[in-house]
Amino acid sequence: MHYRPLGRTGLEVSALCLGTMTFGEQNSEAEGHAQLDYARERGMNFIDTAELYPIPPKAQTQGETERIVGTWMKARRNRADVVLATKVVGRSQNTWFRDDGSPAELSRAQILEAVDKSLARLQTDWIDLYQIHWPDRAVSQFGANPIVYKPTSGPEHPIEETLAVMDELVKAGKVRHVGLSNESAWGTMTFLAHAEAKGLPRVASLQNAYSLVNRTFEGGLAEIARREDVGLLAYSPLAQGYLTGKYEGGARPPGARRTLFDRMQRYETPGAPAAISAYVALAREWGLDPAQMALAFAASRSFTTSVVIGATTMAQLETNIDAMDVAIPPELEARIDAIHLRHTNPCP
Repeated sequence: MHYRPLGRTGLEVSALCLGTMTFGEQNSEAEGHAQLDYARERGMNFIDTAELYPIPPKAQTQGETERIVGTWMKARRNRADVVLATKVVGRSQNTWFRDDGSPAELSRAQILEAVDKSLARLQTDWIDLYQIHWPDRAVSQFGANPIVYKPTSGPEHPIEETLAVMDELVKAGKVRHVGLSNESAWGTMTFLAHAEAKGLPRVASLQNAYSLVNRTFEGGLAEIARREDVGLLAYSPLAQGYLTGKYEGGARPPGARRTLFDRMQRYETPGAPAAISAYVALAREWGLDPAQMALAFAASRSFTTSVVIGATTMAQLETNIDAMDVAIPPELEARIDAIHLRHTNPCP
């Protein structure tokens, strides 16, 4: 396992981060613990969760993933050995996150309530990386990197105020470092500007979607990531499983997300099937597992700090971690780029 700096925090995190959003829905507590044990055995020290999880989000299960991660850390007595990341939800009409039933927003009161609840579920005194799951302001597309821009407006809390609350959490010892997720280039630079001007916490990372079928991060955020040391935590690197090839020909494997949930529209756009099939075929031509080629590509980018992987079976998790042994030689990268130029970002 390779390790990389997490921004300017001084922390070193594994090049693969274990995503846990299936814990409490597709995976039981025992299965979640087994995945966490195996990830640690393979050298992964980075765990990502969120108050939102598991997915799909619903009132009955909200927070269950954090609880499962917390019982694992308590049972193993290994809190100091892992870099723990979680998230506070952005603006949402969902009302089950807060005790008073208010729609979610990044007000001071709601952030303070959220972090205390996460700490209790995780059974820890501190969060290493506290991320804003998505912006408080209206954005033209969840994922923050739309290829079609549509002006938006709506209520929002100023970024400077949000950072000031994060500063309170850092000074209180509840949070060590701050990160963003589903954020734009403008938003990222605005967070950085306020941090520098006001001595507020500097964001350490940016967790955005990135995969062979969604390379929009490269358009503006990649340079920010490298020059400002705000590295990418790449989520959905397998395009919710499509880049594994398991859905080829309209297949619906038992237990797969596409089989269980109607939440795959982001990777079912008109241009997606041709692009996905091209990447799967290229991997097989090179004698590679399609999932491993996709993960190795994401991990090999100079702006990537860590790739967030998730699995519902131990076999999937083993395959994903083995991707760290796969190289992307220049000849293969050229072939990948050629497909990208023909099928550019069909799934933003």
